[in-house]
Amino acid sequence: MAYLETRGLGRDFPGVTALNNVDLSIELGRTHILAGENGAGKSTLVKILTGTDNASRGSITIDGQDPTENPELYRKIAYVPQELSLFPDVSVAENLFMPFDRTGHGGLVKRRLMEAEAQTYLDRFGIEARPSDLVRHISVPDQQLLQIARASTNRDMKVLILDEPTSALTAREVARVFEVIRGFLDRDHAIVFISHKMEEVFEIGDDYTVLRNGEKVDAGQVGAIDEAGLIRAMSGREVAIDEHFRPAVLRDDARPDETIMEVDHLSGHMFDDISFTLKRGEILGFAGLVGAGRSELMQTIFGFRKASAGRVRVEGRDWKLNDTSASVAGGMLYLSEERKQHGIFPLLSLRDNIGISVLSLTSGRAGIDFGKERDIVSRVMGDYGIRASGPGQRMSHLSGGNQQKAIIGRAMATTPRILIFDEPTKGIDIRTKAEIYRIMKSLAEEGVGIILISSEMTELRRCASRILTMHGGRLTGDFDAATTDTETLVGAIFATGTTSEAGGMNDAETRHDI
Repeated sequence: MAYLETRGLGRDFPGVTALNNVDLSIELGRTHILAGENGAGKSTLVKILTGTDNASRGSITIDGQDPTENPELYRKIAYVPQELSLFPDVSVAENLFMPFDRTGHGGLVKRRLMEAEAQTYLDRFGIEARPSDLVRHISVPDQQLLQIARASTNRDMKVLILDEPTSALTAREVARVFEVIRGFLDRDHAIVFISHKMEEVFEIGDDYTVLRNGEKVDAGQVGAIDEAGLIRAMSGREVAIDEHFRPAVLRDDARPDETIMEVDHLSGHMFDDISFTLKRGEILGFAGLVGAGRSELMQTIFGFRKASAGRVRVEGRDWKLNDTSASVAGGMLYLSEERKQHGIFPLLSLRDNIGISVLSLTSGRAGIDFGKERDIVSRVMGDYGIRASGPGQRMSHLSGGNQQKAIIGRAMATTPRILIFDEPTKGIDIRTKAEIYRIMKSLAEEGVGIILISSEMTELRRCASRILTMHGGRLTGDFDAATTDTETLVGAIFATGTTSEAGGMNDAETRHDI
């Protein structure tokens, strides 16, 4: 019998139908996969299920009752968002139990008892932190697990909705999350699991529902469908899941062996003595566990962090470090993995988000030339296939994939020489991933040097020409992506071998999963 159920659910916004006639049935003791591409209506559905938005039509029942008549029923539904939503400057224990009535000690907060109770949750979820630690000082994977633990402090909770809960986690940490999920199921809870990672869907899922363009298009048991069938249901078309996107030949007269950037013995926060080269028209992949120092290295090259030693040269000239403005002016752009925090202005329009980055192209004596701005925005939307109701649509109302394409498009409007992509497809559906891969390939073939940081080995192998591996802030290997097997790459990521002068691995003990 369904514990959470919707019938004929619909939600309309001015000029847009976000959901139409959606039936959903969630049973206790089972994991239900909510699948669909970015913009399919999943977020709107979740908002209605959790009571943060109202349906335009249809019905919803929780434990056989109508929550619109008894809003307390919404306490039985907990939601963990994809983006971190913790309070970084207060303690782990305070984050767990805020609001503090979750401690069960009444209105008076007894810190010693709260921290003791918090420790039981940290042990249960395998979080490597102390109750008194500030959240900003614990790792991103532990923050992700802390969000799930926080949801479980709600003693009324029976349905837990997890939105891309493993996007920042390694395989070992994913295993911890799945262990937690199975623990919930054993205690007669239900899990609604949203993920674009097919291997996770088929490992943890019992049932599935697919949304496309706001409508339910398929549902059933996970064991009765294969990966190709699920992707086809999500996208409405065939998607080549094994296609490769390594750049082929450079266009025009650029030489494929020309070095565009040299990093020489660079050191900084979380990395030490790093040297490598980036070729023109190359997609250079960086692989490593969370905390290996990849992002910190790139942020230092870009100037966001301070270098403590070493130098960088671009096209044979010394590069000015510690200055992001100089980097942008010199043709280097860094696209952060946290696009909502560092990549967009969510409350501004798509037009404003693109226009603000191309002021040098649209500014005149009388201010902004809105005709030039309109032309650039229109070209970016067309060239990069940005799906929006129009340039005036608020950026936060675009899907994650369209936000990312807008970020890439506005970057290319300034004709950069070097692009650094940090987890560019985090939380993005399979078809849109392929679109972004094609964009990267096309840019590389036009002569742009591209660095790709990714936690997905499949992504690196599909896109990168070479893959550099990092562990503990140091480089552990330099590999040809087309000829190196995954075991060797994973061995270097876990530092189970040593790099040879040719960039291979010796004595690699590679029985690991990333």
